[in-house]
Amino acid sequence: MATTAKIEVGGEGPASALREMLKRILADEGVSAVMVARHTPGGGAVMPALITDPDRLDEADPLAPAFPLNTARLLGRLTRGESQGMIAAVMRPCEIRAFVELAKLNQGSMENALLIGVDCPGAFTNPDYRAFCGTQSPGDISREFLRTFVPGGIPVSEVQGAPPLSRACRACEHPTARAADCMIGFFGTDPEKSMSLVSQTPKGQALINRLALPEAGREIIDNRASALAVLVQERGAYRDAMFEKTRAATDSLEKLGRFLSGCVNCYNCRVACPVCYCRECVFVTDVFDHEPWQYLSWAKQKGALKLPSDTLFYHLTRLAHMSAACVGCGQCSNACPNDVPVMELFRMTAAGVQKAFDYEAGRSPEEAPPLSVFHEREFSEVTGGVD
Repeated sequence: MATTAKIEVGGEGPASALREMLKRILADEGVSAVMVARHTPGGGAVMPALITDPDRLDEADPLAPAFPLNTARLLGRLTRGESQGMIAAVMRPCEIRAFVELAKLNQGSMENALLIGVDCPGAFTNPDYRAFCGTQSPGDISREFLRTFVPGGIPVSEVQGAPPLSRACRACEHPTARAADCMIGFFGTDPEKSMSLVSQTPKGQALINRLALPEAGREIIDNRASALAVLVQERGAYRDAMFEKTRAATDSLEKLGRFLSGCVNCYNCRVACPVCYCRECVFVTDVFDHEPWQYLSWAKQKGALKLPSDTLFYHLTRLAHMSAACVGCGQCSNACPNDVPVMELFRMTAAGVQKAFDYEAGRSPEEAPPLSVFHEREFSEVTGGVD
């Protein structure tokens, strides 16, 4: 049975309380390292770090409103193959969901990871985070962020002087991760006073037992559930409005071309995508390295040829490849130099594909990915029930 334990928060604030808990986890003989977001020397950025020295956890901050990259592929690389011990990974829900998808494709190992999720209020875009933290010390950034975010659904964008959350975060209906071994919870509480640690698997329950944390009261559990329900409802409304707008802007090939017209074929979205794991992408091979005469021939046929010439085909191919595994983390748009709304397009398409297969990317390690299992009468409305 799941246990909800209580994490006491002292005067140093919630991030400090979590650092102390992570030091205790790192001291566990079954854990070799902790992977967690950490302020870089000199400040101004938060990046994932693999930490083995407890003293180096003093710069860790899993609550910072920064999301420079999705760490799922990093954890996949650290857990695939021979391992020297368990890695306790503190991750956002979308990172955990992406890692689950990679593990299903043998790009990582659930056995070698202890997945610690964090209730996710969202994060800023990379430029907005730098602006937000420019006048504050690294130790105050997450604390100030949580002070302006009221668990229960009031977005940071409504607080005077704070930038808006990223569009992907505002549309994310998964502020928790079912596949996490345990979740750090602070929705529905005052994170300056207490947080919770919720077990979701036997591995997570064993961790709580070893930490010997006190059990949380019923009020903490109920308040968190209520706050999550409010937040999911608000984000769902934002998501649906976003889908409607995106659908209207892309419902023809001509409109789709305009929607993607700012793309410069930098492929940043492919590199940033946590579930796009091919070691060699067809778009960086000789397949699209055409001869000069071919470009001239196409230009003569049309009178003018847009360059780069394969932009639309690139995005359509990515949609076909990734829509069943997309977790909506928004790193594709976060990495785009021209702010092309690729996240909106991928989220809308992925929602339709995953609904058709009754599949939710990253929901459970036990669910087989679409098209990996043969179903005799799948999509009978299309095939007409023909055997």
